[in-house]
Amino acid sequence: MESQATLRAWRRMKGRRPKTIEDTRFCTTNDCETKLSRYNHGPFCYNHSPVRFPRNRGVVSEA
Repeated sequence: MESQATLRAWRRMKGRRPKTIEDTRFCTTNDCETKLSRYNHGPFCYNHSPVRFPRNRGVVSEA
């Protein structure tokens, strides 16, 4: 049998790495034990984060 050589593709990442937080953190809402992602910089999990509305320029929404 012949040995098969495998080629591995390696590509250099362009740009910089995303900012991360190394500490283990949990949601700050009472009675919530959700562990926050290292990429989530806010103090709340998705379920308890305050509602944010996008800024649509030139469009008036009836809310």
